[in-house]
Amino acid sequence: MADSKYKPYVPAQTDMKEVTLKALLIGLIMCVVLGAANAYLGLKAGMTIAATYPAAVIGMAFLRIWKGTILEENFARTVGSIGESVAAGAIFTLPAFFIAGLWPEFATAGHYLESAAIMVVGGILGILFVAILRRVMVEDPELVFPESVAASEIHKTGRSGGTGAAFLFGAMGVGAVIQALKNFNVFAEAWEKFVTWKIRFIDLRVIPGLSGGEHTRIPGEGGILLSSPGVSPAYIGVGYIIGPKLASLNFSGGLLAWGLFVPILTYFIGPSLMASAMVEDATWTTMATNVWSYIVRPIAIGGMLMSAAYTLFKMRKSLATGLGRSISDVKKAAGGASTTIRTERDINFKWVTIGILLTAVATFFIYYYFAQAFGAALVATIVMVIAGFFFAAVSGYLVGIIGSSNNPISGLTLSTLLVAAFLMYLLGARGNSGVAAVLGVAAVVCVAAAVAGEMLQDLKVGHILGGTPWKMQAGDMIGVVLASLVMFFPIILLHQGDINQGGQGLGGEKYPAPQASLMALLSAGIVRGEMAWPLIIVGILMGLGLILMQVRSPMLVSVGMYLPLETTFAIFIGGVIKGIFERFSAARKFNAAQKAHAENIGVLIAAGLIAGEALIGLLFAGLAVANVEYGAWLPGISGIFPFPFYISLLVLFFIGWILVRFPLAHAGPPDQPPPPSAVF
Repeated sequence: MADSKYKPYVPAQTDMKEVTLKALLIGLIMCVVLGAANAYLGLKAGMTIAATYPAAVIGMAFLRIWKGTILEENFARTVGSIGESVAAGAIFTLPAFFIAGLWPEFATAGHYLESAAIMVVGGILGILFVAILRRVMVEDPELVFPESVAASEIHKTGRSGGTGAAFLFGAMGVGAVIQALKNFNVFAEAWEKFVTWKIRFIDLRVIPGLSGGEHTRIPGEGGILLSSPGVSPAYIGVGYIIGPKLASLNFSGGLLAWGLFVPILTYFIGPSLMASAMVEDATWTTMATNVWSYIVRPIAIGGMLMSAAYTLFKMRKSLATGLGRSISDVKKAAGGASTTIRTERDINFKWVTIGILLTAVATFFIYYYFAQAFGAALVATIVMVIAGFFFAAVSGYLVGIIGSSNNPISGLTLSTLLVAAFLMYLLGARGNSGVAAVLGVAAVVCVAAAVAGEMLQDLKVGHILGGTPWKMQAGDMIGVVLASLVMFFPIILLHQGDINQGGQGLGGEKYPAPQASLMALLSAGIVRGEMAWPLIIVGILMGLGLILMQVRSPMLVSVGMYLPLETTFAIFIGGVIKGIFERFSAARKFNAAQKAHAENIGVLIAAGLIAGEALIGLLFAGLAVANVEYGAWLPGISGIFPFPFYISLLVLFFIGWILVRFPLAHAGPPDQPPPPSAVF
């Protein structure tokens, strides 16, 4: 299976510096920063960006100052990118404990310890599973690892020229400044207005069961909530990265929610609700928001559920192949574990086995703490170890085919959650303890699968460049532990900062955390028997309809329904900007090399905008937690200009100009060699 003629970029016999203190420290800093940025983005938009490319560019930029080697860069990137996978596992599951009502107060010392334990155990297990499977997977010619090849070429290109760091850091500064000015109320974040309409009457005689009598005609009243795109460099950056087609699908969900479902529902039930004593002080905007929150969003969750099942169904052959291979791969990997070649040396198989046993024991105690039942904790541990190993193998296999950006981690986690929920129900683990055990299983498996996929991607880069596998695995263990210990704090800052500003925190409008909300609803609904089945079923049928219409990504449509309209609108604007860039690129008749260079620069700028907003967002969330009144530090523009959102539109145009102008201007000469694709 292995290609005996394959030669890494740095030969195995070369004694080149690889693991150094500076490389480790740079990697750990990137691990925390990129992980926190992805936590921010995931809670707000339900998406994360692959950290491999930013980590590669940032690591090269700093190590070049100290004349670091390419293997040091590879090690720093490996450690730096693992924080994103820990963040993905964390934001997909941990907020579910709060949303499901298990943690009335999110920010407590006990919940921090629980979260850290879940992330550490899941992350270490993912790395240990990868240590078993690495050789078989990275040497498989059928697994092309597209993003790994691109990352390795970025490192090679950096040896002979620029790294693109100026674009990344410059965009981070732009994103940070825009986010800071927005928090200082220099311009409006969004604009919205409820437009009401009235119809003379509704004839109730045409409605079965309501005919007859003198009250057969009632006035109809409702309207539509109009909203602008949110002025968010992060959302626009996400839309730019995913492109116009996927951004349009995401926005279509927002249009379905706010242009169809909410107006129809407010038209029929709005007048009666507005007239009731409970909501007599409510505005039409509040009413529309409540209809969206309590009726439309559960429908969207049903659509997400069907979409996740459909995604796994489409990948059934790949999933079956990955599951089948994972068993035989253990024997193959164990049989070759004693190799002395530097580039083929993993963590010793004996220590891997011991580590898996120890983490399994630690997991049992975690689940016993949650479930308060020996049998349920034992079953949960068995489910976690088996599902964790298989899904780590499947995650690595899918990363080898489609890359980590498209890895369906939430779908794999959802499968585990459903199995665990029904097992807890059958074992009699009901109530909060049963829900907590289910979420604990899902969280560990989610982190393990996410870390395994990212780790295998980085190990493939190391395989190409000539890195030492066991050193990369050990470095990632350090990164996983650090990220697990600190990842809770960005989530706390965002959650508590939103509450201090009058929001709902996790699961609310500002940080909807769609995947975690789905996990909370399903686990609580199955274990407690409180599932809102009518609305969920409606959403499932809607998702089935989207599938029958051959919609490219029903999940994106459903997530678009779940997110606030200004979020999906801003993502759509980012996609439109990418489409404009593509039109200009085609008009200038760029060849393949120029097009690739321009696209890479655009992606780096978009990633920088995301990181810049995320870091400043965390800073201002911390100020809100500390009850620092920063709103009056700078005068608001509203006292100078009568229509402050016009300034916001200028900011949107400025972001679009950056994302189009700079990539086009730096496409390079037509005779240059093509670079790797850095599409996330």
